[in-house]
Amino acid sequence: MDTFVDNNTDAVSLAPAMALRKLYLLRFAFAAVWTALLFVAADTLGPLSVTLLVLYPLFDAACAVGDLRSAGADGGAAKRLYANIALSVSTGVALAVASGIPAVLRIWGAWAIAAGILQLAMGVARRRTSGQWAMIASGAISTLAGASFIAQSGKDGATLATLAGYAFLGGVFFLVSALRLGSAGRKMSA
Repeated sequence: MDTFVDNNTDAVSLAPAMALRKLYLLRFAFAAVWTALLFVAADTLGPLSVTLLVLYPLFDAACAVGDLRSAGADGGAAKRLYANIALSVSTGVALAVASGIPAVLRIWGAWAIAAGILQLAMGVARRRTSGQWAMIASGAISTLAGASFIAQSGKDGATLATLAGYAFLGGVFFLVSALRLGSAGRKMSA
């Protein structure tokens, strides 16, 4: 009697993980470039820094849309992704009209807290997918960082440089998750 092995099942279960891997690599690359550019413009709210500040949450929203379309988000994950899209777009709009670095830090801080909670919940929901421990840690750190941005907004000499460090660290967490997803993918296809 012959045994039939359905390799398509592995390919189907591997596809969402590989889509996440590509998305996470893109997010790391974006964060690295964004961080370098913001460090150049971190002292003032000029055209470059405002553009970068608005672009970051809008990119986050676009990535959530990509996640919905390519990673096969289930009902619970989809709800969190929709919430993240609404939150990130709202944050982009708020940053576009913010006046002064303290206001930017308060808006960014509130976004980091809320987005961190969503990311933590998403990581927990996807915990069976390799590499999600980094997303869980990143979400938890984001909530703490958000509180620190709000606290910094009330101090003299507040700067946007801390946002660059936050974005880069978040990018590193995405890179770690992408690498873990890649190694899991190689194990599944072997």
